[in-house]
Amino acid sequence: MSVADTPQGPLHSRSGPDTYWSTTNVGEAFPGVVTPLGWSLCGPGVEVGIRDSYARVGALPRKEVRVPAREEDRLISVFFGRGALNVNFFCRMGANLPGSAPDAIARQFLGELPADLPARSTLRRLPAVAVKMPCTQATVRRDVLRRAAPVKGWWQQWAPRFDTLDPAGSRHLLAEARDRFTEMLRVQAAGLFIGVQSVYDRLLALIDRAELPQEQTNALVSGQGSHAELELINDLWSLGRGRLTLEHFLAEHGFHGPDEGEVSSRVWREDPTPVLRLAEQYAALDEHADPEAAAVRRAHARREAERCLIAALPRRQRPAARFVLNLAVSRIPMRGVAKAAFLQALDVARGAARQLGAHLAEQGVLDDAEDVFCFTVDELTGTLPADAAAVAAERRAQREAFQATTLPAHWQGNPEPIHEPAPEPVGGARGPVRGIGASGGVVEGTVRVVDDPAFADIEPGDVLVCATTDPSWASALFLSSALVVDVGGLLSHAAVVARELGVPCVVGTGDGTKALRTGDHVRVHGNEGTVEILSGAESVAANGPNEPVELNESIELNVPGVPVEPTERPEPVELLAGRTTSEPRDGRTANKPRSDRTAGEPRGHRTTTSEPVTVDRTKGSAT
Repeated sequence: MSVADTPQGPLHSRSGPDTYWSTTNVGEAFPGVVTPLGWSLCGPGVEVGIRDSYARVGALPRKEVRVPAREEDRLISVFFGRGALNVNFFCRMGANLPGSAPDAIARQFLGELPADLPARSTLRRLPAVAVKMPCTQATVRRDVLRRAAPVKGWWQQWAPRFDTLDPAGSRHLLAEARDRFTEMLRVQAAGLFIGVQSVYDRLLALIDRAELPQEQTNALVSGQGSHAELELINDLWSLGRGRLTLEHFLAEHGFHGPDEGEVSSRVWREDPTPVLRLAEQYAALDEHADPEAAAVRRAHARREAERCLIAALPRRQRPAARFVLNLAVSRIPMRGVAKAAFLQALDVARGAARQLGAHLAEQGVLDDAEDVFCFTVDELTGTLPADAAAVAAERRAQREAFQATTLPAHWQGNPEPIHEPAPEPVGGARGPVRGIGASGGVVEGTVRVVDDPAFADIEPGDVLVCATTDPSWASALFLSSALVVDVGGLLSHAAVVARELGVPCVVGTGDGTKALRTGDHVRVHGNEGTVEILSGAESVAANGPNEPVELNESIELNVPGVPVEPTERPEPVELLAGRTTSEPRDGRTANKPRSDRTAGEPRGHRTTTSEPVTVDRTKGSAT
C-alpha cells in the first residue's frame, strides 16, 4: 500500500488542526513501528498511567484519568505506526505545577513557543497540588515497591505453561495481562515522574552549587547499586562462570530480549541464543571485571564524593544536602522496578497471544500464527473481523509501508511522513556528533552501529551506537567501552544504566546511527556529550586499526585511582554444544576478542577530567 493515501486502521490517527505533536523522547518507549496488538496495549496504558501520575500530585482532576474520545485531547497517539506526544497537554500540565515552566516544555518539544500555547504557570490547581504533592512524594517509593512486587511471581507461574492454554484460556489470560500491564504503567509513571525526576533534578542542582571536580561529579550520579538491570548483569556473569544454570537465569530474566517492549518480539525464554552468546563473552573476561566488585567500588566512590560535597557547602545547607543525597540513593533505582514489572505483564500478554495465534492458525482462521499480532486486544478478546486472514495481510502490508518512512520531530495537526533517504556515500570529512552528556568519562574506541537487537555482532570493547535501548541492552552495555544513542534524556534507560556501569554515554544525538559507521575510530566524551571521529571506517580498513591509546593505565571503571589486580580465571564452563567458553572463536584467544585489543586491556580506555559539569536540562526529561 502507499502511505500517500490517508491510512485506515489501528496504526494511524487523525488529529484536529490546532494540536502540536512531537516524537521527541518517545523513541525509547516506542522504537520503530508498533503492531496493532502492541499499540492497543501500550497506547491506552501510557495514556492512563501518565494522567494518573499528574492526578496524584493534583495537577489534573481525577475525572480526567481516562482515554479521551477525541484524538487531539489524548496525551499520546499513533501516526503512521509511530507514537507521538501531545505538546499542548504537557504544556498545560507544566502550567498547573508550581515551579514548572510550560514555555520550557514547549521549547523542548518544538524548539519554540507558539503563540497559542501557555507561557506561564497558573494558580488554578495550586490548592490541590499543595495538598496532594507532599503526601504523594513521601509515599511513592513504598507504593511502587508494594504494587510491583506480585507481578514477578505471576509471570513465573505462567511462563512455563502458555502451551497448556486452550483458546478460551488464552483470551482470558490476555485480558488479565492487559489489565496488569496498564496497572504497572500507572506505577511506572508515578515512580518516574513523581519519585525519580524531581529528586534527580535536585541532585543536579546540588552538584552545580558545590562546584566539585568532574570525577566526583561522575561518582555522585552513580553507585546506587540496586538497579534491576544490575541484577541481570550479575546473573549473566554467574551464568558464564557456571555458578548459575540457564534454566534459573531464564526463570529470573526470560522476559527480556530483543525489542522486548514490542509484544510480537521473541524474548529470551523463547529463544535463549543471545543469552548463551553473551554468557560466553562474559566468561572470556578477566575476574577484575566482576560487576559486583565494580559496583562496590563505585558505591565507595559515591560515598567519598558525598563527603566532599557536604564539606564544600556552608554548614546551614548541609542538612538539606544530606536529605537530597539520601533520596537519590533510594529513589533513582526505582526507575527499573516497575519497568521490570510491566515488561513481565507484557510477556504474559505475549505468551497468551502467541498461543491464541497457534489455535487460530490450526482452526484455519489465520494463515500464520504470528498474524495474531495484527489485531487489537479488544478484537482478540472479543470478536475478530470478518475474513480475519485478509485483514491480517492488509495490516501487515500497511505496517511494512510505514516502516519505510519516518515522522518529523514535531508538527501541528497531522504529519506528512518522510521517506527514508538513501544512505550518504562513504567519504568526505564528518564533523562531531553532539548530544546530551549522560555518563561521564572519555574513551577512544571502534564504533559498532547496532541494528540487531539480539547483539549478534557485538564484541567486548566496542563503542555501541544505536537508535534506542531497553533493559536487555544492559547485558551488552557491560561489554562495551561507550554508548551513543539517538534518543533519550538524563533519566532514559541508557543514561541510568551507563552511569551505574561507569560507561561513558551520550544520548539524544538524533542522528548518531546515521552519522557514525561501524569501524569508525572515535573519541566519546561523556561529560561534554560529543563524539569526535578520529578516523573513518574507510581509513581504518585501508591502513589497519589504530593503536590503542592508553588514557589511564589503571584498570578504570570510572572510579579514579582504584586499580584492580586481575585474579586467576575460573575453569571454562560448557555453554554451547561442542565448544567451551575458553576456546578461541575465529582464531581469537578468549582474553582477546578483538584483533586490535592488547592483552590485559580493560573494556575501554577511559579517563576523567576536571572540567565543569555541562548539563542541558531542557533536553534532559525522562522518556
